Amino acid sequence: MKTTVLSLLIEKSWVSGEELGSALNISRSAVWKQIEELRRKGYGITSSPGVGYHLVNVPDYLYAEEVSLGLGTSYLGREIVHLYEVGSTQDEARRLAEKGAVEGLTVIAETQLSGRGRVGRSWNSPSGSGIYLSIILRPDLRPNEVLQIPIVAGVAVACAISKVVPLEPKIKWPNDIVLGGKKVGGILAEMSAEIDKVNYIILGIGMNVNTPKEAFPEELKSIATSLSEECNRPVQRVRLVQHLLKELETLYEEFKSVGFSPARKKWKKLNNTIGQRVKVGGIESIVGHAVDIDKDGALIVRDDEGNRKRVVAGDVILRTVNHG
Repeated sequence: MKTTVLSLLIEKSWVSGEELGSALNISRSAVWKQIEELRRKGYGITSSPGVGYHLVNVPDYLYAEEVSLGLGTSYLGREIVHLYEVGSTQDEARRLAEKGAVEGLTVIAETQLSGRGRVGRSWNSPSGSGIYLSIILRPDLRPNEVLQIPIVAGVAVACAISKVVPLEPKIKWPNDIVLGGKKVGGILAEMSAEIDKVNYIILGIGMNVNTPKEAFPEELKSIATSLSEECNRPVQRVRLVQHLLKELETLYEEFKSVGFSPARKKWKKLNNTIGQRVKVGGIESIVGHAVDIDKDGALIVRDDEGNRKRVVAGDVILRTVNHG
């Protein structure tokens, strides 16, 4: 209901209480309650007797009402749980998934107290400046196919960024989003599965959007950046979330329909890893040249003895290649 109120307030300079009541099929008293709820959320709405209501400004929050306006997806983000503060959006999304929440439900937080990334690392989550969200997916996949989902998501994030700001992000295998060699976003997929069935996947996406340089911990300042730092202007977080959900739904549906090949081709065009000398940490440390990703999304590395190694998981460090 509040989404309809906002839509009308955005469309017109002034909207009467009678017009809002008619559109929502509620009384003018109920309209006033909706307006007051929006004001409590930080929306600047003025009123004038006999004229109606006027939207002056909107808060920089990723409210469900804001994200839903013009979202353009069929199911991703159609149900949004917005939280000002949470331990981790991953944990909250998992709790909801266990209760039977529908595919596409998205948990968005303004800040996380214990956000996490891959291999158990913490994720810096300054309040109101980034995008921290987790999406419930329920694909009809075998557990061994789940490796491909974060790669598909990485392509979606990179494509969404390039549509909102004049930047060309790259993807470091498997799905770190980087600009100028510095990390701007990351993806974490956690799964509940049986031997031959995926119950659900919690797909977590974190992006440094309007995070100022001074907000990064000292140990991250040389390796992390934000979109606003790279394009020298604030970035509309709502618009970026909308593009992200739309891109992800399109690529996810394509993946489920025809397989991993299209996403793999897109990833290879966007990556900064293939052709580079790399060190891959994990169960076994490998040093060599990244030569490809295979049909399952694993990284193929040719080590210094000429052996081709298949890497399913691990941290990749890019080494400078001397072409001289």
